[in-house]
Amino acid sequence: MSTRPQRIVIIGAGGRGRDAYGRWAIDHPDEARIVAVADIDEGRRAALAADAGGAAEYGDWSEVIADLGALAADGVVIAVPDAMHVDVAIAVADAGVPFLLEKPAAPTLAELERLAIHAGRVSARLAIGHVLRFTPFWRSIKQVVDAGTIGRLMTIEVRENIGFWHFAHSYVRGNWRNTATSSAMVLAKTSHDLDLIRWIAGNSPETLYSIGGLSWFRPENAPVGAPAFCVDGCPVAETCPFFAPRYYVEALADVHGHPVHLLGDDTSVAGRLQALRSGDYGRCVFRSDNDVADHQQTTMQFPDGLTATLTASAFTAENTRVVAITGSAGQLTGHMESGELVIDLFSPGASLPAGLPLERHDVTAMKPMGHSRHTVTVAMPNADLGDHAGHAGGDAGLMAEFVAALGRGTVGSGQLSFDTALDSHLMAFAAEESRLSGSRIEFADWVSGLGLTQESAA
Repeated sequence: MSTRPQRIVIIGAGGRGRDAYGRWAIDHPDEARIVAVADIDEGRRAALAADAGGAAEYGDWSEVIADLGALAADGVVIAVPDAMHVDVAIAVADAGVPFLLEKPAAPTLAELERLAIHAGRVSARLAIGHVLRFTPFWRSIKQVVDAGTIGRLMTIEVRENIGFWHFAHSYVRGNWRNTATSSAMVLAKTSHDLDLIRWIAGNSPETLYSIGGLSWFRPENAPVGAPAFCVDGCPVAETCPFFAPRYYVEALADVHGHPVHLLGDDTSVAGRLQALRSGDYGRCVFRSDNDVADHQQTTMQFPDGLTATLTASAFTAENTRVVAITGSAGQLTGHMESGELVIDLFSPGASLPAGLPLERHDVTAMKPMGHSRHTVTVAMPNADLGDHAGHAGGDAGLMAEFVAALGRGTVGSGQLSFDTALDSHLMAFAAEESRLSGSRIEFADWVSGLGLTQESAA
């Protein structure tokens, strides 16, 4: 096991590469060192390379991969646009260097199959950026479930509250707005949630059914007289919830990093307004080229009768996830951003498992049966990196585990297993097929038809 700082190469210096994974490495110099940054945007790569203490710069990802040996790279972080994921991942796999690939692993089912087959052929050591498994919040839930504290699982409900401003930023105006250049919303956004459901359930689903669509952010819903760009005299500027200057100029006035830096290098008021006059983030939300669903619900049936539902909606006041799990001996509800869990234990004398990372723990006897209600707050260090970032400590948790696994030589196993991540990706693609076709998916048969066995994704 290596105890020296692991030498990391970052490919893609955008929001994820710079602000999540790169920032963690910079903040933990005893554990990791960024030795090279590759990005076609000179400003982005120069900024991250400078913050890293003078890392080597590459404009083309193929050039840095060719130099991985000369750089003595221990690991690579791939955070390029979704459409490039598989090409870059295959090249790094062929170079024989372990890597962390930002989710989704691939934007299409065909690309996912290509990656999975190639990864198996070369015995690639890769991990996928499913960061929520590495949050104290979701790990505590998994610990409670695995301990049998609430008995045999009956239902799992996960609600992905995307936040009305966040959806407009990322899925109407931003990089994930169009399936041709990114992927379906159920993959780009809720592959995290499907991964959590799969993880908690402990099995693949037997059947899956999904409904939803793009209902609101459409041209026919534009207010009369609304221009193509918000700053061009929108007649409903004072009342539209999605008026771009209110978010990027007013609400984020003191923010100069993510997400404001995505507008451009000049984050002054004048610079922001100029960017909003012609850039994607200044578009009217009803006049963009978005086509991804703005709400979707997926229902799953698992072995032993467990059922699960996932609801994702753009139209929420919070940007968070909430969960409700019922079992034969108890019930658990939780709110990810606050870290609060409420766990009702039905059996007299029942208690929570030891070792949970709790900041607060209150116990109340509830009527009419006197069962115990445990209201706890999970300690979440490094819980937030700013608007749209942090993932309740998951970004930091995943990067810490990846770097530690590099030192141990265990990337690709355990929590960092590609096989496990593959299953939740397949669930996302099945959900989108179900949504578009209106048909229920028999998951095992559907996976078998792809030539990928469920055992390989277990």
